[in-house]
Amino acid sequence: MNKTAQYKLTIIVPVFNEEDNIAALEDRLSKFIASSPDFPACVLFINDGSKDSSLEKIMAVCSRQSAFYFASFEKNCGLSAAMKAGIDLAGSQFVGYIDADLQTAPEDFHLLIPHVNDYAMVMGIRTNRKDSFVKGISSKIANGFRRFMTKDGIEDTGCPLKILRTDYARRIPFFTGMHRFLPALLMLQNGTVKQVPVRHFPRVAGVSKFNLWNRLIGPLMDTFAYRWMRSRYINYNISENNID
Repeated sequence: MNKTAQYKLTIIVPVFNEEDNIAALEDRLSKFIASSPDFPACVLFINDGSKDSSLEKIMAVCSRQSAFYFASFEKNCGLSAAMKAGIDLAGSQFVGYIDADLQTAPEDFHLLIPHVNDYAMVMGIRTNRKDSFVKGISSKIANGFRRFMTKDGIEDTGCPLKILRTDYARRIPFFTGMHRFLPALLMLQNGTVKQVPVRHFPRVAGVSKFNLWNRLIGPLMDTFAYRWMRSRYINYNISENNID
């Protein structure tokens, strides 16, 4: 039996060389789980081929925390692959997502949960962002161009605090860079998205994995790939069958 199936929410946490954040993740996520008895949640770490001690620390956490699980890649595959693996492995009705850098707060899942039954995805909008000048400008340019090209109306697609219905999440067409287009990809399935303001914090440990290329140039190129795919996306609903 898939152990995550006994929970309502599986929180996917992609991890790549975040050894200095594992203790804080254990503390903050375990406190969130304890504070949410009416919406049972578990944590699924996806170790994305870390070269430091992240995996060893994750395994130690999972050995002492009953609601913590992990899967580990043989090599680094990237954020989109880690998210896809988490969605594929989760057996719960909903899947959540938070970054290992804790620049968003696990407690703010409480702000998203009240809306999950009414939308395919509920996601945060980071308020009072604590980014560097270069990161802020490049993110604003990339997000504005993506919003113009996709027409998804999403203010902050990169916010790393989200809850999705698992049945919708499993139908998302995955590709490298997919994590930047989750709302637009859900809308291809006629899924609706709710945006909720959440807090944002500076990184206090570890090193950012993003640079000017993968924060600005890469997303701009991916937007054209999304436009191509959108025009060819297959969407259907079966009215009846005799299989069941």
